[in-house]
Order: sequence, then C-alpha cells, then structure tokens
Amino acid sequence: MVRHDRLLLKYILPVLALLVALVYFPLVKGLITAFRHYNLFDLRDTSFIGFDNFKAAIGDKTFSFAQIFLNTMIWIFASLLFQFVLGFALALLLRKPFKGRGLYSGLVFYTWALSGFAIGLLWSWIFNGQFGLANDILMRLGIIDSPIGFLSDPRYAMVSVVVVNVWYGIPFFGIMLLAALQSVPNELYEAATIDGAGRVTRFFKVTVPFVAPVIVSTTLLRMMWIMNFPEIIFGMTNGGPANATNILATQMLYKIYKEYDYGQASAISFMIMAILFAYSLLYLSATSRKERDF
Repeated sequence: MVRHDRLLLKYILPVLALLVALVYFPLVKGLITAFRHYNLFDLRDTSFIGFDNFKAAIGDKTFSFAQIFLNTMIWIFASLLFQFVLGFALALLLRKPFKGRGLYSGLVFYTWALSGFAIGLLWSWIFNGQFGLANDILMRLGIIDSPIGFLSDPRYAMVSVVVVNVWYGIPFFGIMLLAALQSVPNELYEAATIDGAGRVTRFFKVTVPFVAPVIVSTTLLRMMWIMNFPEIIFGMTNGGPANATNILATQMLYKIYKEYDYGQASAISFMIMAILFAYSLLYLSATSRKERDF
C-alpha cells in the first residue's frame, strides 16, 4: 500500500508543480500586487497601501466606473443570450444528416479557431464609417441614405462589438449542443410522439431536459470567457468612443499598457474574479435547485 501511494505521488507531483508555478504562484503574486503601490514609473516605492488601488480604480476621474461596469454587463449578457439562442438553433439544424453537412459544419465552426484580435481588425474594416462593407450594403439596399459611424458613434459602438462577438461565439454553442443533441435516444422522441406530444412539447419535455447539463456548463464557461475576452473590443474600438465599449477587461489592459500601473490592474483583475465567483455560485445554485425540482 505504501509503495502504491509513493507511485501515485510521483504521478501527482509534476501536475501539482505545474499548477503551483503557472496558476497559484501568479495568483498569489497578483493578489499581493493589488495591495501595493506598483507602478513601473516609480519602482522605488512598492509599499503596502491596502485597498487604495481598488479605491483609485473605482474612483478614477478619467472614466466612469459605473459606465464601465454597465458596459461589462451588456457585453456579457447580450452576447451570451444571442450566442446561445443562435448556437442552439444551428445545432438543431445540423442534427439531422444532409448532403454536404460535413463541409458546411467545417466552414461554420472554422470561425471558432480564429484569433479574436484578428476578427476584431477584420470587422473594424467591415464597420468602417467611410468605406466599410456594412455601410455600402445598407446604402445599396436603400436602408440608409448616408454612412453610419458604427465604431465612432457611441450609440452604435457597443451594438457593433456585441454583433461581432455573437458571430464569433455561435460555433462554440453549436459544437457543444450538437454533440449533446446527438446523444439523445430516439426512443424518447418515439415514446413522446406516441403519447401525442407535438414538436414544441418534445423540444421542451425531452430535448431540453436531456441536454440541460450541457447547457449549464457551456453557458457558465462562455460567460467567464466573454468577461475575460477583450480582444474583439481592442481590435475594433480600443474601448472607445468615449468609453462606450470600455469594459473591465479592457480597462485592466489599459492600466497595464498605457499607465503601467500594475497595482490598479491587479485590483481590477480581482474585481473580475470576485464577480465571476459570485455569479458562478448563484448560477450553479439556481440551476441545481431547478434540477432537483424537475
């Protein structure tokens, strides 16, 4: 038994070492930095300052923290809602075999493999206010009379980046939900049909309950990824115009690469972690309660 434990420990130690080196050490280091004055312009002073970084990040006069927090919530939940609905619809369409399904699926799901920053740059040209493809199409169709500043007008900027994020995230839900749908036994649909259930009833009484665990895990994971996914915004608007698309993740990067203030950046990162942790607990608690009731 002792020999078995030693052998097991040998297998576990490399994994633990990697976790400590790549996850826990940076996490602890970041937490320490969040409570210190740590600016690359003044490395002579790295003293402990308590919650001053958090207060400075929230009370920064150059931007409205309330606006950035609201932008973050809009960015997350608008993107998540439409990604899930359209991804689920895509999975339902691809569930039944048809000629060329493999090629079509490959083309649709290929976008998930692209770089978020590259996608942001590509769509920034499409939404360009002067010679973008979107304005050209809308004007040719007679929908608009003059070009729209999709990325320069605060009224349209957030909508534009959310549209791109939805386009980017649909394949993820499509892949995951398609795999779940293909595992639903046909016998359940046959039994429901014999009992007189229509398509809508079969969908809500058979399909949704069977794939519910996948829905819970995918929406939770995607919510976390969206909150920590500033690449599209950086590539398209860089958080502008007038902070209209600035979210917590982009503000954190701004503090690092523009102001070189690692203390405030670490403070913002732990705000993000706290929000994600609280959301995860509430979400999992609510979904587990619904499953028990069901």
